[in-house]
Amino acid sequence: MSDKFKRTLITAALPYANGGVHIGHLAGVYVPSDIYARYLRLRHRDVLFICGSDEHGVPVTIRARKEGCSVQEVVDRYHKLIKDSFEGFGISFDIYSRTTSATHRKVASDFFRTLYDKGEFVEKTNEQYYDEEAHTFLADRYIMGECPHCGNPDAYGDQCERCGKDLSPTELINPRSTVSGAKPVLRETTHWYLPLDKHQQWLEPWIESHPEWRSNVSGQCKSWFDMGLKPRAVSRDLDWGIPVPVEGAEGKVLYVWFDAPIGYISNTKELLPDNWETWWKSPDTRLIHFIGKDNIVFHCIVFPAMLKAEGSYILPDNVPANEFLNLEDNKISTSRNWAVWLHEYLVDFPGKQDVLRYVLTANAPETKDNNFTWADFQARNNNELVAVYGNFVNRALQLTQKYYEGRVPTCGELTETDRATIEEFRGVKTEVERLIEAFRFRDAQKEAMNLARIGNKYLADAEPWKVIKTDPDRVKTILYLSLQLVANLSIAFEPFLPFSSARLREMIAMPSADWERLGSIDLLEPGTQLPKPELLFEKIEDEAIQHQLDKLENIRKENEKANHKA
Repeated sequence: MSDKFKRTLITAALPYANGGVHIGHLAGVYVPSDIYARYLRLRHRDVLFICGSDEHGVPVTIRARKEGCSVQEVVDRYHKLIKDSFEGFGISFDIYSRTTSATHRKVASDFFRTLYDKGEFVEKTNEQYYDEEAHTFLADRYIMGECPHCGNPDAYGDQCERCGKDLSPTELINPRSTVSGAKPVLRETTHWYLPLDKHQQWLEPWIESHPEWRSNVSGQCKSWFDMGLKPRAVSRDLDWGIPVPVEGAEGKVLYVWFDAPIGYISNTKELLPDNWETWWKSPDTRLIHFIGKDNIVFHCIVFPAMLKAEGSYILPDNVPANEFLNLEDNKISTSRNWAVWLHEYLVDFPGKQDVLRYVLTANAPETKDNNFTWADFQARNNNELVAVYGNFVNRALQLTQKYYEGRVPTCGELTETDRATIEEFRGVKTEVERLIEAFRFRDAQKEAMNLARIGNKYLADAEPWKVIKTDPDRVKTILYLSLQLVANLSIAFEPFLPFSSARLREMIAMPSADWERLGSIDLLEPGTQLPKPELLFEKIEDEAIQHQLDKLENIRKENEKANHKA
């Protein structure tokens, strides 16, 4: 991190409160941002990690209508489900709030009003579908009709879910309102727009001034610039959302894309009512947005334009956006329930949060779309966490228990092999730091796992179980160094696998993880009594994996049946 920054503000994309959180969300946004936040805290950096539920927009109103309950009931239920899921996986937000909070309503309203008073919006009148029976303008998702591309009779006004084509409501054949079933009519309505075209002249060189950003981020922005930025509406005709704070704007609310990113600001203010502005307006704050690739335009073009138009806010220093994660070679889909839901995983695999964190990081879609399979999940657990990391820890602890009644032995004279091993694992700290600070979490975790490989090789080559018969003093040194390596593993994996790192520290009677001492060979004092050894990781059996595959097969059959009926 550059010396010009005194603090780091990390934001994670606000999950939408009309459903649970799945492995695609976890892999794309929340595990990488959590690794980064935990790492910075270990380095004693001043850091805030901000998130919350996005609770406005059309999909939550559609779900409420389907379920026959109020919209507030829908967002309350899913806010709790999402928050509990994140807590279950150890995602260490400093605050997890929501966009229906009183603080957010005021901050978002004031933000809009500031831009409005500065003349930063343009007002436009255009035609939109109106339901004469329900007396309401219809959002795109409240209009259905026949897709002009594939003939699907139930295509939405913004997209056909059968062929995947993006649509506008006026393209639909025989459109109908999903509110009343009536045929909608076109009526004029007035809205406010953020003139992104006006901001392109500074946005383009600003993004070009960040060559360190991921190529998928700069590449997608370049595509938008090449097409030419267009004004984007900041208001909608809806009854759910934050009312537009302008006289004569009754029945209009802030468009969710405008309202949601302001949630980062309002959540910070809710957490730190007296000094939130230091985190958002001081040039020595580093702002980092963790997002998925579908949010690049909002966080690299739209939100920066909003912040610049307001005039007093800092701009993001980096936006590490991930690509998508597929599930068993198919795109994850909430509407088709083709997903692994976090709240279900916590029930199916109790105590194994770190296994999923490990697998998702090892398979992170950092540069291209990647694929999650249950076979790979099982293999990485059994062949890496159990057979490499867990095996080394278990062997070192069991041998200490066997030969020294669980007490850390003293260190004797070091051999050339000992010194070479020490040098090798001392280099891991610098490399892990370099990779994390470059947002290369997959490679950083691989480097941490390299410590366990070094340990396994050291034990295998040293053969203390043989040497004990001829040179028991030498075995003391071998196990002393092996235990120091185990202690180093508990520090190196702390950002990645917080649950098992904490458990490992309990197993070696080590009170805390001091990152600055990573690479040291005196983390455990000779004579320290270690508890009775336990397994750090357990093998995952075929039956558990088959259960997950059967679940997916049932979902696939249900989707086929639904498509057949459609």
